[in-house]
Amino acid sequence: MSRQAKAVVCREWGKPVQVETITVDGPKRGEVTIKVAACGVCHSDHSATTGKIQYPPPLVVGHEGAGVVVEVGEGVTGLKEGDYVVTTFITMCGKCRNCVRGRPVLCENAKKSMVTLPDGTVRTHGKDDEDLYVFGACGVMAEYATLHEDNCVKIDEGVPLPSAALVGCAVITGVGSVFNTAQLEPGSRAAVFGIGGVGLNAIQGCVTAGAEMVIAVDTNEAKLEMAKEFGATHTININEVEDVSKAIKKMTAGGVDYAFECVGNGKVVEQAYKALGRAGTVVVVGVADMKDKTSISTFALPADERTLKGSWLGSARPQYDFPKILNLYKANRLKLDELITQTYSIDEAPQAFEDMIAGKNARGVIVFE
Repeated sequence: MSRQAKAVVCREWGKPVQVETITVDGPKRGEVTIKVAACGVCHSDHSATTGKIQYPPPLVVGHEGAGVVVEVGEGVTGLKEGDYVVTTFITMCGKCRNCVRGRPVLCENAKKSMVTLPDGTVRTHGKDDEDLYVFGACGVMAEYATLHEDNCVKIDEGVPLPSAALVGCAVITGVGSVFNTAQLEPGSRAAVFGIGGVGLNAIQGCVTAGAEMVIAVDTNEAKLEMAKEFGATHTININEVEDVSKAIKKMTAGGVDYAFECVGNGKVVEQAYKALGRAGTVVVVGVADMKDKTSISTFALPADERTLKGSWLGSARPQYDFPKILNLYKANRLKLDELITQTYSIDEAPQAFEDMIAGKNARGVIVFE
């Protein structure tokens, strides 16, 4: 069945998002419709509204969502009505080389569903039956959304859905970059550059993995204070030091074993690289502009056996990693509730975007009634 729903829509790059009433079609084969309970407001959504991520408008934004299944399409066996789910924008075919070797975030067929469902069509429509694209096969900044069942991960009912929603992007991107991409060794020393929602999760990922020292690096003193709440043992305000890389090397007597760049800026990657000790690893987590460049000392790569790696969505395997993260949350080993610094109604979505751009929140979350 079709449903009317309020949704957050990008109509034109560079313009504020709009809250519109749209029509959401029911599920086709292999799909489910969910009643969305909460959706995190992510910088990637903003990047899609500016054209930095070139998803064509009109686009229903939102990918970091959680909700309850209200309708199941033909052939769906893993989900049923009433199931609680977290959404994921990682579409995996399950058959390509990367999927079968356990790297679904690099699925060779995922590009087919960047702004549609995997079959190349959408279930979202505006006035006069106008097709609306959906961010990452999700488009969950809406009261209802129809997704392929593979873009939903079933979770236990005991987890608050606003907190669970964050696992779909901010949490797995940060924590996964530590657990999966870096595979941080206990007793290591680490630095995290950029203390937003992803950076905070990289910090608590380092703590949970057993790092002995975790240095938070940012320009915002309030965010550095929050970093301490998430386990950072030391903080550096870039505005207060002449050379952040030298400051880190002095603090650690030689450099960190792991540096996580959570900003998306080539110059910050260079700082992270220079902060490494011998045999150190930089993990680039932030999404930079496509024209952005990084310059490093090529000699230091072999001479110090350094490693420069990228991490996309924390190298996640959503069906495996999301429940694992939520189990750590239930065991009080990872913080989720504390990441939410402001909640909004869907009508307040434009303000939520403004607050995110202004750096006011660790994570703002739109909560639906």
